[in-house]
Amino acid sequence: MPHEGSPLQVAVVFLLAAVITVPLAKRLQLGAVLGYLFAGVIIGPQVLGLIGNPQSVSHVSELGVVLLLFIIGLELSPRRLWVMRKSVFGVGLAQVLLTGAVIGGVAVVGFDQPLAAAVVLGLGLALSSTAFGLQSLAESKQLNSPHGRLAFAILLFQDIAAIPLIALVPLLAAGSHDATAGDPLNHGLRVLGSIAIVVVGGRYLLRPLFRIVARTGLPEVSTATALLVVIGTAWLMDLAGVSMALGAFLAGLLLADSEYRHELESQIEPFKGLLLGLFFISVGMGANLQLLLESPATVLGLMLLLIAIKLPLLLLIGRFAGGLSTLSAVRLGVILAAGGEFAFVVFKIGKDQGLFDQHLFDTLLLTITLSMAVTPLLLLACARWIKSRPKPAVPVPEHLKTIETDAPRVVIAGMGRMGQIVSRILRAQNVSFVALDTSVDTIELTRSFGNVPVFYGDPLRPEILSAAKVGDAEYFIIATDDPETNIKTAELVHRLYPHIKIIARARNRQHVHRLVDAGAVAIRETYYSSLEMSRRTLVGLGLTEDQANWRIQRFKQHDQQVLAAQYLVRDDAAKVMQTAQEARGELATLFESDTGEQDRAHLP
Repeated sequence: MPHEGSPLQVAVVFLLAAVITVPLAKRLQLGAVLGYLFAGVIIGPQVLGLIGNPQSVSHVSELGVVLLLFIIGLELSPRRLWVMRKSVFGVGLAQVLLTGAVIGGVAVVGFDQPLAAAVVLGLGLALSSTAFGLQSLAESKQLNSPHGRLAFAILLFQDIAAIPLIALVPLLAAGSHDATAGDPLNHGLRVLGSIAIVVVGGRYLLRPLFRIVARTGLPEVSTATALLVVIGTAWLMDLAGVSMALGAFLAGLLLADSEYRHELESQIEPFKGLLLGLFFISVGMGANLQLLLESPATVLGLMLLLIAIKLPLLLLIGRFAGGLSTLSAVRLGVILAAGGEFAFVVFKIGKDQGLFDQHLFDTLLLTITLSMAVTPLLLLACARWIKSRPKPAVPVPEHLKTIETDAPRVVIAGMGRMGQIVSRILRAQNVSFVALDTSVDTIELTRSFGNVPVFYGDPLRPEILSAAKVGDAEYFIIATDDPETNIKTAELVHRLYPHIKIIARARNRQHVHRLVDAGAVAIRETYYSSLEMSRRTLVGLGLTEDQANWRIQRFKQHDQQVLAAQYLVRDDAAKVMQTAQEARGELATLFESDTGEQDRAHLP
């Protein structure tokens, strides 16, 4: 066995592995969980052997799951559950029971597993990764989408269901070993007694305790108290022969409506993230890679079977029970098709209780790990498939499609926030214009405020531009919020109508350069509002109106010069960075040189 050195050296190995692999995995769009798993494989006994005994960190790493369960308990306020009751207890329950029944049936019929083991297998594999799923949704900004909200509800129910499942495994194991009636009864009494202590203590002791600690005003004492509550209840449940996670979940649940809930969450969150990462590293360390080399067809086949069972079931549940569109249901299935971190916990208890042998446990662990590893690839494939699909035709009323207008002086593409302001000013000035947009809702809303000449049409289609009589206009204003669409529109209009003046909305400096190349005058969307915010801040800090205006004017002149200089070297990132660094120093020098002369001219 490799010599692991001091605990400090072990900590350095873990942290270094995480710091290297997790950012790399995130950069490759594979997710942090997969980075932690890969880090564990690398430093484990089967590759570099920097940590020879994965069990040496198992107890510490399990605290990550304990803290995760505590946070989940904090989130489960009765009010929130009541609002989400249909999605959580309807769709979530259907997913766990249906998926668990199908996988359990396959385990009994196809793999000749005992009934108790099949129940644990089915329900354990029905669970998905909360950390992986929520992180994927957050990174892709889909948490508030229909499939994102339903995925959150299903994951929430799975987290709740994991608690009784963790407590159920020892009872199933006792039954499968023909234990005497007294043993499960005594075990059950110990569990109920420990739960009663946690509930009573939590109701009558925790709030007064946190009230006393809060009055000390010492953050470190508050952190220590939060950790004491979580780890103490977990230890109590462990003494009763139940997973530590159950105690932590109960503690969080008891404090869900507490006035100290947000303070507790903020104190525990950093420890939860770090220790949960350690848990995934320990799982990766324990992965039996030799099994993958010896029986690749078996392991890969089981991984594909797991996804092939869960994904269609999730699609059906999302489509018919969750009311999602087919596309959203596919996304839901891809996100939740893999196994989850709670399966590691459940199956480890099952192995310890004798439900599974070591070979089956290693196979399950490797299967779940590979399914999680494949999920980012499935997400990328799903995103490309969706992008390649033709967008469904939106039913557009004929009166919105027919562009009836005299020769306009201005054409506006995009009637969002910027386009509407431009149109209001032009209308007040009695300047004839026509506006184009591809959102029926936006068009109807804009028309509801008056007889605004806005029509349905894609400005990237030449026939739409011709119908809008762009050739007769003097200005073409591009105000859509998609940078690539703005550039393509500017290029098309400049090519078809080279005489027309184009003013386009820009996202940032790089976008400005590309729009200038396309023949447009670029206006940065937040530039002038930022200048006004700066001006008001300077006045509030003691400058006079004239002094603040002078500095803002100076900044605008200098920024235009820098922007023009960066345009000349726009394809050389190093030179652009050098120009930006030099510009900061030049601006400070300009302000300092102006201070004496300009400020003296405005002294009272």
